[in-house]
Amino acid sequence: MVQIFDAPSQAILKSQIAEHIAEDKQPEAVSGERRAPAKPLPEDRYFDREISWLKFNKRVLELAEDESVPLLERANFAAIFASNLDEFFMVRVAGLKRRVDTGIAVPAPSGLSPRQQLRAISELAHTLQDEHAHYVIEHILPDLAGERINLLGWNQLSSHEQERLSNFFHRQVFPVLTPLAVDPAHPFPYISGNSLNLAILVENPTSGKTHFARVKVPDNLSRLVPVDDLTDEEGREERYGFITMENLIIAHLESLFPGMIIKEARSFRVTRNEDIDVEEDDAENLLNAMEKELLQRRFGPPIRLEISDATSPFLSQLLATKLGVNEEEIYRLPAPLDCTILFEMQSIDRPDLKFRPFIPTTNRQIAEVESSRAQDIFAAIREHDILLHHPYDSFSTSVQAFLAQAAADPKVLAIKQTLYRTSGNSPIINALVDAAHAGKQVLALVEIKARFDEEANIAWARQLERAGVHVVYGIVGLKTHCKLSLVVRQDQDGLRRYCHVGTGNYNPKTARQYTDLGLLTCDPVVGQDLTRLFNQLSGYAPKSSFHRLLVAPRTVRSGLIQRIEREERAAYEKKEAWIKIKVNSLVDEKIIDALYRASQAGVKIDIVERGICSLKPGVPGLSETIRVRSILGRFLEHSRIFAFANSQGPQIGEGPVSGPEVWIGSADLMHRNLDRRVEALVRITAPEQVDGLIDYVDLQMADTTSSWHMQPDGTYVRHSRADDGSPLVDCQEYLIDRHSRTKRRGH
Repeated sequence: MVQIFDAPSQAILKSQIAEHIAEDKQPEAVSGERRAPAKPLPEDRYFDREISWLKFNKRVLELAEDESVPLLERANFAAIFASNLDEFFMVRVAGLKRRVDTGIAVPAPSGLSPRQQLRAISELAHTLQDEHAHYVIEHILPDLAGERINLLGWNQLSSHEQERLSNFFHRQVFPVLTPLAVDPAHPFPYISGNSLNLAILVENPTSGKTHFARVKVPDNLSRLVPVDDLTDEEGREERYGFITMENLIIAHLESLFPGMIIKEARSFRVTRNEDIDVEEDDAENLLNAMEKELLQRRFGPPIRLEISDATSPFLSQLLATKLGVNEEEIYRLPAPLDCTILFEMQSIDRPDLKFRPFIPTTNRQIAEVESSRAQDIFAAIREHDILLHHPYDSFSTSVQAFLAQAAADPKVLAIKQTLYRTSGNSPIINALVDAAHAGKQVLALVEIKARFDEEANIAWARQLERAGVHVVYGIVGLKTHCKLSLVVRQDQDGLRRYCHVGTGNYNPKTARQYTDLGLLTCDPVVGQDLTRLFNQLSGYAPKSSFHRLLVAPRTVRSGLIQRIEREERAAYEKKEAWIKIKVNSLVDEKIIDALYRASQAGVKIDIVERGICSLKPGVPGLSETIRVRSILGRFLEHSRIFAFANSQGPQIGEGPVSGPEVWIGSADLMHRNLDRRVEALVRITAPEQVDGLIDYVDLQMADTTSSWHMQPDGTYVRHSRADDGSPLVDCQEYLIDRHSRTKRRGH
């Protein structure tokens, strides 16, 4: 059905909204009703979120250790583990240390004090990092060598290779290096966070004195230095040989310290507090304040020291003393340190050691319109709400094409867009710039506080401003994390608003690596909701109400709890009652307690989570009906789905009067998302889309699907094979096949 925004549909819209407002009031009148008295909830009902996150990274490590995964993908998972842990220390551990140092020792909901959390983190992190490093050294690197991908030491090179690499060192590396001595005239140098360094002891042969020096391994050069590709003795197989940059430098230290005796040279690495805290209320210009804070980020205090396990006790103690770290903060690991170096191996041309190639397909509803006329995203949206599932549905031929078409279409009058993270040379940014140059009204809400993307987003903001785009930075005190696009177009039958509400960033690169959902619609109710929300973000509209959206920090938590309690009442009334949730993380105590109450009433609750889960499933008398599964794979699971068995009366827009209710959006169930961010969930109303999303969660929860099953004690047990030893269904590979078959049928 084509919905237009003329006078008649304005009247219909007002009638729908009035009806929906009346619906919203109904649960408030009965939300306290229960068929049985509430049972008291135990005090120890939450798992610690930090420990839960480390268990998530353990699952990543298990993928690196899984020999059924292609070898270069195992190396990639090992690199992801290391990168994840770096960020965890820079943000979460840094925050806990700051709380201890400032005396803010408020216990976590798990009951642990910050000091107890730090001790538990240290114990588990040491175990995990040691397991990871040794697995890389003892399994992944030898397995790669078995495939003629070799990480070589200097002494393993032939004389010809050494000569060639020595020439490369003196020509390309030596001029970049800066050896820093430490003596009474030269203080201990500042060690930047996450940089790889060499700690060197040199002896003056004249005086016999030993001195310390530091050389930073350049982070603007590749760490893997290729050795000449060779063939075997019969000239058949290609070999990919590499030496690490640090080993190349160590082999040439005499060039850096001529006349000195090199006694010891070991790699080390420091992790610093790199979280940013801007007092927005005191900052007249948020952009300038953020730029100043970014300059200070690299001077945060050290929170972890990684050193080669071959380092002598003297050199280890010297580093610890100079950097001010205690014994618990020192991680002694086999070289090479910083296994994110394995990311560099992904460029090796060995498709036999990677996942099978995957090319996203154009969404079926968009493709059907394309087959009858030139690509027209707007025409496809007018025919039906379009539910996108990335990366299976191509981002470039859907969301990216939607914005590019909007920028080029003379009938488009305005574009409004949120940007949390995007890619380098972003086609999304280019489309907004083109639209502004074409004279359209363009608003971009750029979140410059997106962690570790602050500098990139500041650059985007300035580029957009120069192009004439209206750039705003959201609401003071809140991050704008919602994923929204609004296009206003003058159609033949009136002004119409085309909308996109998603679960993932407007980033073409991550859209190929993350599983995300998005809704393209021209439903006037959603159009009005997005208009009001953008007005709230760019102007002054604090009391805006929404009718097919739930918007944090005002209504996401309360709206979800309202629906959880509806299922609880249905269960007490002996009606069908279930809840299905798919999120990245589940931490919020109020949501968890509502789920516990629903479980006590008998509601069947299925939860798919990727990362953190503070809820305890399957506990007798508390959560017997709750199951928690975790899915990890070649794509990063990133979508959020909230499904409930019972609807709340008539729906807005298309769809049945009763039946399941499903929402998708940007919000995880964490304090930061529900209290300190602007998030948006949109209700899905097309019956086939509602059923499809429920089926998707059921697929991921199925016992026949490969996943990790969370136990009542917080451990995760991997289920990847059936009782007969056959592999269980990989849901991501299953969806790749299904979308590929759909594409072939459509053409």
